[in-house]
Amino acid sequence: MSEEQPKQEKQNKEFDWFDRPKSRRLLWILLWAICGLFLLLEFTIKRKAVFTIEKMPFFFAILGFVACAVSILIAKGLGYILKVPEDYYEPEEDRLPWDVEGGEDNA
Repeated sequence: MSEEQPKQEKQNKEFDWFDRPKSRRLLWILLWAICGLFLLLEFTIKRKAVFTIEKMPFFFAILGFVACAVSILIAKGLGYILKVPEDYYEPEEDRLPWDVEGGEDNA
């Protein structure tokens, strides 16, 4: 039985790499490094600007951030609009006594 327990623990901790503090720190450092690299590359890329605002440094980074933030806010708003009560499909007065969660003992 003691041999099965380590196997089970290993199986349960298969995806715990992301839960380790060192791994989280490494991922944050990688994220910031990649973001910094792309911001530095912004100065080396020559783009044809259609509108004058596109000539502004970091315009596309700011545009992407704003678009992502607006998408999140729209999704939040839709969540409030589309939310339905928990008993939407079967109101409580229409339930039968044995339909209560917990089994037939509650009838």
